[in-house]
Amino acid sequence: MREPSFQIGWAFNIAPSVLMRIPSPVVAVIADVLQECHTHAKLKMLFMKHGAPGAAPNGNKLQMCMTWLSIVNEQCPSPLEVAGGLIMNVMDALPRTDPFDFDGKTNAAHLDARKRPILVVLEKNGLRYETGGHIYPVTGLAPSRTLDDILRGRDLTAITAEFQRAQQTLAKDPAAALLAACAIVEAFCKVYIEDTPGLEMPKAPTLKPLWAIVHKDLQLAPASELDEDLRRVLGGLASVVEGILTARTHASSAHGRGRIADKVELRHARLAVNASHTLVVFLLETWDARKATPGAERPRTRVGR
Repeated sequence: MREPSFQIGWAFNIAPSVLMRIPSPVVAVIADVLQECHTHAKLKMLFMKHGAPGAAPNGNKLQMCMTWLSIVNEQCPSPLEVAGGLIMNVMDALPRTDPFDFDGKTNAAHLDARKRPILVVLEKNGLRYETGGHIYPVTGLAPSRTLDDILRGRDLTAITAEFQRAQQTLAKDPAAALLAACAIVEAFCKVYIEDTPGLEMPKAPTLKPLWAIVHKDLQLAPASELDEDLRRVLGGLASVVEGILTARTHASSAHGRGRIADKVELRHARLAVNASHTLVVFLLETWDARKATPGAERPRTRVGR
């Protein structure tokens, strides 16, 4: 079985492979916080629990943490996921009243003092932490924010629900996020068909037949009189949809958890989700543009490529 195919017509400005690594300043701060919070034995258990490869490196606690995090950067497909798991107990800790805590280690001030250096270094390196042990590249979510703003203004509940689903599953389950990426485009197509007079829902409301109807009605086939660059972009829309659909078929959780599902990496899932968001933003803007000029003559179109 072949790997998931992402036939995307454009490239994003930020390389996901770079964002996936733990920046050196973050490694240093996390290592320092961990060695302050845990014993040698606890650190070994913590690293192994969250997928750090190999045996525990030699050295004191700080040296062991820094070396092991460097190994995670080199050998793990998703270093930020490992780092998020390592700091989860620190970042998610809640203050409590403990009569036996004579050093005040469970009070709010002490817990905040531990969290603050991590939050600061993450922000400086374009990252953010979310409850549950998740570290996200802030810039990697830019297309999603744009889509969210547009969808909220239009109150398209069905599409918003799929967008939220993709965001919630992206880091935890990349394969499930691929399913959500397909569902986002499907949701837009359904809303468009339902709200456009003269269009009927296909017998099989799946992405391929849905897209054929929307593609034709919005006149998205590249016309010969258009600028060559614009023709390439419009022609790439079909490749985006085809790539998302192929990835869903071969790797998403909707089709079972075969061996291929284990190979889905976070960067691939993010690319599919971001591509679907970018595509839907364009489709929404195109739809609005057509509504703004209802009397405009529509050129003859063709479906697909």
